[in-house]
Amino acid sequence: MEQTNTSTLQRVLNKVEIWGNKLPDPAALFILLLSFVWVISWALSGIDFDVIDPRTGEQLVINNQLSGAAMAQFFSSMVTNFSHFHPVGVVLVAMLGIGVAEYSGFINAGLRALMAVTAKWLLTPMIIMVGIVSHSAVDAGYVLVIPLGGVIFYAAGRHPLAGIAAAFAGVSGGFSANFVPSSVDPMLQGITQAGAQLLDPSITLNPLNNYYFTALSSIVIISLGWFITDKVVEPKLQKNKLDGDLSDLPSMEPLKDDERKALRWALLSTGVGIAILVITASFENSAWRAADGSLTAFSAPLMKSIVPLIFFLFLIPGLVYGIAIGTISNTKQFVAGMSKAMESMGYYLVIMFFIAQFIYAFGQSNLGILLAVEGAEFLKAMSLPAGVTITGIIFLTGFINLFVGSASAKWALLAPIFIPMLMQLGISPDLAQAAYRIGDSSTNIITPLMPYFPLVVVFCQRYVKSAGIGTLTAMMLPFALSFLVVWTIFLLLYWSVGIPLGLQASYEYIPG
Repeated sequence: MEQTNTSTLQRVLNKVEIWGNKLPDPAALFILLLSFVWVISWALSGIDFDVIDPRTGEQLVINNQLSGAAMAQFFSSMVTNFSHFHPVGVVLVAMLGIGVAEYSGFINAGLRALMAVTAKWLLTPMIIMVGIVSHSAVDAGYVLVIPLGGVIFYAAGRHPLAGIAAAFAGVSGGFSANFVPSSVDPMLQGITQAGAQLLDPSITLNPLNNYYFTALSSIVIISLGWFITDKVVEPKLQKNKLDGDLSDLPSMEPLKDDERKALRWALLSTGVGIAILVITASFENSAWRAADGSLTAFSAPLMKSIVPLIFFLFLIPGLVYGIAIGTISNTKQFVAGMSKAMESMGYYLVIMFFIAQFIYAFGQSNLGILLAVEGAEFLKAMSLPAGVTITGIIFLTGFINLFVGSASAKWALLAPIFIPMLMQLGISPDLAQAAYRIGDSSTNIITPLMPYFPLVVVFCQRYVKSAGIGTLTAMMLPFALSFLVVWTIFLLLYWSVGIPLGLQASYEYIPG
């Protein structure tokens, strides 16, 4: 019976893979969407929809983006559309610091140190937690934490595939659960703000507008992942016999004396930097504060410096570690770490270029406002509770995520529609973004279209030669479904209690 279920699941996943492969590359997808906006704006430009523009109080008009004036404006602003697109700068700046930390070996040493001091019974939650924290280093978790999960479980006498599953759940399934701010926060906030400004040009959002929620969500994901790994997944994996070549497994070597010493210096430098920040920000007349003395106001220099602070949070300890251990002994190696990080961002920049052009044309056309107003009227007519609407957003995002894996590309597509529509219903962009992050994270681990999914299959085959897409999906399905349902319930409960979502965040949108 179990074999039949596995075979059925394999066939379903093969169908999903075939359908997903028919989708164009994300960059090409936004080229097609840009063309679609042009054509639709031309077709609808002469129609009277009898809709009032909530921004101006006047009749809403669809602007033809194929007109001579619109096309001239599009070409003349193409460069600034891209260079001024908020997510581009924040991600690149953060990655410069992270690149030095990765290049020097600081991130690697830090993760190994965390694992070395963990008791055997705490291996599962520690691996999930490290997977969550690894989001700060973007893709480092996929290539470092996930294989380490298998090695650690194997060394502890447990099934290595369970370790891989736990690590994968933390790195990818819990992508939006993190108690350490990362470049993901300002990236999504930038897209959310761009979508919100289609309806309210004056609105601004804090880069950490979901921080409290994502921080507490990490406890939910770690606890739930711990239970699923130890009580559901690992017992079933006992039937999967280890028949791989285990002779070439990387050993879980403890830190060497020089690595340990270098790590201490790096962590000390981090502590000193944080202490300096706390002390300088504690004075009432601190330059970090806004004019009203607030540290958390959007206008406060501290809040505007979140991305540069993330940059230094990784740059300084990475540099100190590299100098102490010898991986960075001259300025060329220092710059090489940043350059290597930028090399990995080439594809991201290509996608962002076309996303920026699409968002510009979509905003200029007024199609997003039309969809938002009409969609809001439809939802109002249905009289659905706000909680039901938010739940629908989460599950719809989770479904779309099976086919479009990029968090930024997907949100760039959905935010211009979801955000203004929900704002019309009185739901804040902060809450809409939190709902999106749940749906985006939960189903990452069950889609073969996620770029790192095949790599994780290879990690599994190191221990079990017959492991394939079905094996990995069967392992991760309990995580995905549980995360999607429990995390959604957690958001609804969190909302009902009224705990702040993050800095300067709200649950309701009230037009200014």
